[in-house]
Amino acid sequence: MSTASNRRLNSIQQQDRLQRHGSGRSGKRPVAAQDAYLYALRVAYLAYLLQPRQKRVQHVPAPARPVQRSSTTSVADLVKDISLIRDSKSTRFPHGFMAELDKRMTGVLIGRERMPEYQEALVKRTFAVFLNEFKQPQFRKSMEKDRRVEDLLLIFFSNATKELQKGKAPGDDSWKLMVDRHVALFIRLISSTLKDHDWQRDRPELTHRLQTMEKKLLVHDQDLSSENQRSGGAGGSTIEVEIPRSYEVKDMPLVLVVSRIFGISYSDVQNDINRYKAVWTEKAALQDLKTYQAHLSLMSKKTLNSDDFDLEDSYEEWKNAEIRDLSQMILAVVQSNPELAKSTPGGSVAQFKPNAPVGSGYIDSNASTMGSSYIIDQPVDMSSLNISDDSDDGNGYTYVPPDPRTYYRAVLKEALTYDLADTELQPSEATGETPSLKLLSKQSAELMNEIALRWRIPLFSRLILFLDVIREKYQHQEIDLDTLDAAFNYVKEPPAADRKAHRMSHVPESLFDRTKWTVADYALNQQILSSLHEALLRELFEIMLMVFENKPPSLGPIMYVLNSHIYEDPLFNTAPEELDQYTTHLRQALRKRAAEVYSGLLSKHIPETKEQWEFFHVIELGRGVVKLCEKIQKRYRKNPEVMGVNPLMCLVEEVLPAYSADARDLVARIMDVAQSKGEEIHVQDGFDLYKELVEIRGIYASALPGRKFGFHLEGMLQDFVWRWIEKTDENLIGWVENAFKGDQFTIQGHNGAVPTDEERHSMSVVDIFRSFNQSIEQIVGLNWDDDLQYAKFMTAISKSIGIGLARYCELLEQKFSKEMDRLTPEQEAAARQTRQEKWLSMAKDLYNQKERIEPFQFWTESLVKLNNVEYAMLQLDKLEREINVDACADVIQKHAPPPMQRIRKPDNYVFTIKIIEAEDLKACDINGLSDPYVVLGDEYQKRLAKTRVIYGNLNPRWDETIDITTNGPLNIIATIWDWDTLGDHDCVGRTSLKLDPSHFRDFMPREYWLDLDTQGRLLLRVSMEGERDDIQFYFGKAFRTLKRTERDMTRKITDKLSSYISHCLSRQALRAMLNKGISVSSVTSFFQRGRPQSVVTGPTQIDVTNALEPLFNYFNENFAIMKETLTDAAMVMVMTRLWKEVLATVESLLVPPLSDKLSQQRPLTQQELDIVFKWLKLLFDFFYAGGDGVPMEVLKSPKYHELQNLNFFYFETSEDLIRTSESMAAATAMRQEEQQARNRLSAPAHSGHQFGGAAGLLGIPSRKHKTIMLSKNLGTMRKAKEEKRKEAQADPNDDMILRILRMRPEAERYLKERSRQKERLAAAQAAGMIVQQSLNASSGRMTRTLPRR
Repeated sequence: MSTASNRRLNSIQQQDRLQRHGSGRSGKRPVAAQDAYLYALRVAYLAYLLQPRQKRVQHVPAPARPVQRSSTTSVADLVKDISLIRDSKSTRFPHGFMAELDKRMTGVLIGRERMPEYQEALVKRTFAVFLNEFKQPQFRKSMEKDRRVEDLLLIFFSNATKELQKGKAPGDDSWKLMVDRHVALFIRLISSTLKDHDWQRDRPELTHRLQTMEKKLLVHDQDLSSENQRSGGAGGSTIEVEIPRSYEVKDMPLVLVVSRIFGISYSDVQNDINRYKAVWTEKAALQDLKTYQAHLSLMSKKTLNSDDFDLEDSYEEWKNAEIRDLSQMILAVVQSNPELAKSTPGGSVAQFKPNAPVGSGYIDSNASTMGSSYIIDQPVDMSSLNISDDSDDGNGYTYVPPDPRTYYRAVLKEALTYDLADTELQPSEATGETPSLKLLSKQSAELMNEIALRWRIPLFSRLILFLDVIREKYQHQEIDLDTLDAAFNYVKEPPAADRKAHRMSHVPESLFDRTKWTVADYALNQQILSSLHEALLRELFEIMLMVFENKPPSLGPIMYVLNSHIYEDPLFNTAPEELDQYTTHLRQALRKRAAEVYSGLLSKHIPETKEQWEFFHVIELGRGVVKLCEKIQKRYRKNPEVMGVNPLMCLVEEVLPAYSADARDLVARIMDVAQSKGEEIHVQDGFDLYKELVEIRGIYASALPGRKFGFHLEGMLQDFVWRWIEKTDENLIGWVENAFKGDQFTIQGHNGAVPTDEERHSMSVVDIFRSFNQSIEQIVGLNWDDDLQYAKFMTAISKSIGIGLARYCELLEQKFSKEMDRLTPEQEAAARQTRQEKWLSMAKDLYNQKERIEPFQFWTESLVKLNNVEYAMLQLDKLEREINVDACADVIQKHAPPPMQRIRKPDNYVFTIKIIEAEDLKACDINGLSDPYVVLGDEYQKRLAKTRVIYGNLNPRWDETIDITTNGPLNIIATIWDWDTLGDHDCVGRTSLKLDPSHFRDFMPREYWLDLDTQGRLLLRVSMEGERDDIQFYFGKAFRTLKRTERDMTRKITDKLSSYISHCLSRQALRAMLNKGISVSSVTSFFQRGRPQSVVTGPTQIDVTNALEPLFNYFNENFAIMKETLTDAAMVMVMTRLWKEVLATVESLLVPPLSDKLSQQRPLTQQELDIVFKWLKLLFDFFYAGGDGVPMEVLKSPKYHELQNLNFFYFETSEDLIRTSESMAAATAMRQEEQQARNRLSAPAHSGHQFGGAAGLLGIPSRKHKTIMLSKNLGTMRKAKEEKRKEAQADPNDDMILRILRMRPEAERYLKERSRQKERLAAAQAAGMIVQQSLNASSGRMTRTLPRR
């Protein structure tokens, strides 16, 4: 029949059976302690009765027999036996053997040897003689060295022969057998020593030979050769005698256990034993077994029956096992008392072995198998045993209680209670996986196994009842979780290995197969799991409410028990809705507990009085919240969820929103109180609060995604940043001035080493940029999380930085100008001369043709200032990248209001005025020239700017730029002065210009030719920008300020050298070269016209080179001074500027400035032109310096190329020059038309008005100027410079041809026509730009975008 067909219970029947068993248990009367004690005592006493009787050994001497043997031992036989050993290793004793043999023989002499055959006096005497010989140093040394077996045996044989032969008659050979006996004993001692130290394993052949020799020697001595007869030479035998029972409790181990468990005194237990020992007999035990066997056969209710099992197969398996076990137990009782077997007819009883291994599946592994009263090693046929004999159905069982399960549970509970409370019971040792635990002691386990076996409690029932007791004790809080876990493991683990039998004890299959359990055990197991589950969840609930405390109880043990022993058990069954409901209640309780914890933090950190609130309290509250969250996160990082509840999420979901709302109210209240008191909260307190709140907001965002923080931090706390920026702006100028005052402008070298370029600046520029960086880092360190506000902060601080740099540049220029304008020693001496002495000195210098000019003594601190400007530009560029200026500007542009709402006139305007040149100035010096410079001022006579001095020139070119900021129209007055070394400076002329923002609405640059009130005119280029609140604008303005300061300082340096350049590259120098060698007599010869003129030869290359030798020496002397201080970049910049001075000087030699009027300057001859271009080539090579000087691309500038091209046009006829100019003008006009057709906003490169007339008065738009936005960083500045270079090279013009034509009187008419043509082209271009700009503006309004300039 299959298992499925044998299943006799459907779900309804099983439920009914479970209810029946449950109601039966509930209706049972609890077991009294006295009843449980008496039944446990009976089983313990029966174990005493059934245990094997103890025996003692007695010696019976053998009768004396005449000796009729002869010895067969000889020296040759001993040596022969050893020589047969083939293993060389076995012929020698192991190292250390002699010392151990010495100990053993000493033990024989003092009677410590455990083998009785060595106790005979004659044996001790023989061994003593040999031991004396053995201890001789020489003999011992020899034996330790050789360790030969035959040597040792021969020496003993020799000593034994001598000793035993003493006192014997010459014909008495009985001593020879005694020699054989003693030699055999000696060999036996050797073998025992080898065996005790495990040396025989390596010497198997030696061991075999020694055993053979021993048997051979004892062939005539049966007493010694028998294993049971070792009494010496007298012979004899031993017998075992049983010790009678004492019936005392002290000899009953299990009875003592019962006494301890139930707390019964020794005397009371002894009285109970004495009282009932007549009833508690082996016969009663046998009768109980017979009765149980009968009930089992009849399938009565007195034993388990088929109704108690779910499957018929399970019942049959259990029943068969019971039958086998009963047979074994009956046989054990019969063997313990053979008198009981007399009533058993027929058959034979198998031999009983008290030490047989465990064969029953009901024997627990903890039970001792030694001394068992009922264990046999084979089944026995018990069919002939009459179970009806001596049966007493009226009295029932003697040893089995009425309800074995209930009594077993009661005894088990008492045993477990006692063992858990026993302080002397040592707990198990803690391991890496299990803690130190206490459960049942070994004695208690043996008692419970004996009781279960006698009462026929199945092993699975024992385990379930054990769990039931554990469950009750856990519910009553008598045991902890570790003990509960140990109890589950005790139940689950199979019996341990039987070490004495060296095999695993048999584990019945029914132990872990729950289909073979009884229905009662199955139901009880389910009830145990359900009850424990409820208890564990209650305890877990209580522990979870303490998770937010400093040292909460660990959740690990209880979760381990739940997961490992409850949820993983297939018998456990609960509805998912119940667990979900528990999770919901737990989550609600945790959130409520989190709110209580937060209230505690609020009370701890926030004062009760509102007037006492400070930002510090909000910060401390936030830190307390963060610390608590971090602690909970760290505590439960490995197992964040417990029963579907995340303690951290419950905490943050309750605490963080509460804190964000409270922080908002607290901060608002603190700020209102401070405002009402007229006080200001310290800025640093606001910064600290923001940093703390930002950190909490980040935690809030990561923990609660999708939920907004309680308030906008940046909007509430931005006032602290603006206050800090305002304070920084107030202090920045002071920082700059203090850094400047404390700077000695010296290079900080290291140990006398030559400073590098990075070290050629002074400390003031480092200090101010350290201040700038600290200001920027203060804002950056806030990690401000509002991009628009952050961009505005950076814009404001950039404005302050620009103001600070402008002030620094102003201070540098003032001090630098004072140092550069100081008088030389010669000038100081001349200043002290009288007027007559001054005229006399000038006449003397003129007569002596004094040409040498001493080099200007540049001060190191002056040159360091130029290095500081270069360092400042590099640091500002680095700062621009770190701030990410373009990104800030984009953010502000992105959040700007629509164009219709934001178009308005700027409050301030920046006018950029470039003082380009002047022409036809009045001569103020006696040499017919002037030394002009320009001063710009306003209508209130406030000086705005001053240019450098151009020495000896009536058509000077300055090319200097200044910025003027105004909020409305402004009249400027330009005055040209003549610089004089002696006396006051003379006024060359004045002019004025009105700067009206309304005239520059197109923001295009304009050029003005302004007529002076005396004679001549001044060319100015004016452009305007609205001063915008834009970070790019402020950085561009700062860069341009630094660049202009650098350029002005460089010009001041080159101005000290330019006068000598003009002197060496002048027309006077040309004439001097051509007139070299002419004396006064030779001059008079020119007036003798009658005489023939000799052929004039031009100067050689050597003469040309020698003419520039003073200039080169002058350069070298000054460059040597500069090289010691200036950086390489600054040095190249100075040389580049000086190269421009050289080109300008050479250009002035060749052609006059551009104008629409004829010039008085005469053209050079071919010979003079050749000399000038040779000079240019020599100067080019000098400045290039083989690649170590000015870069090639800088030297070959557009101006250089213009001068080179000038050589091709210089001697062309006027008609050809005019035709070339017209063709170039036509090409320029065509390019302009093409540009207008492409709707380009920018003007052509060279469409600016270069002449006077009405257009010059009105101001015609010129080419694109350098706006501030093109100077926002070094990259844009370099890019603009490169574009300008490419533009100059790619767009040829006829300016040089017009300048040549100024020296041709016949071209006067063409110059005027060309001027009018340029005016018309410029006017048309300006009109087109205005129209195009209007169209673009209206298009921008339609699309609600404003084009970026």
